[in-house]
Amino acid sequence: MNTFTFKEKEVLALVSSGLTTKEIASRLNISHHTVETHRKNLLRKCEAKNSVELVQKALMQQLITV
Repeated sequence: MNTFTFKEKEVLALVSSGLTTKEIASRLNISHHTVETHRKNLLRKCEAKNSVELVQKALMQQLITV
């Protein structure tokens, strides 16, 4: 996996917590479009097809903890 930006790591942690795009945008005070861009970049960098696979791969790589 490639390296992630600070904001991508924040989004990843919130995705893994089960928050929606709208909730993440509100928490980080950014637009939902920006959250979607970060999510797309994370999926691409992790070669994941969806958010569930993204979180699974991040857990296996110890990028996030439960």
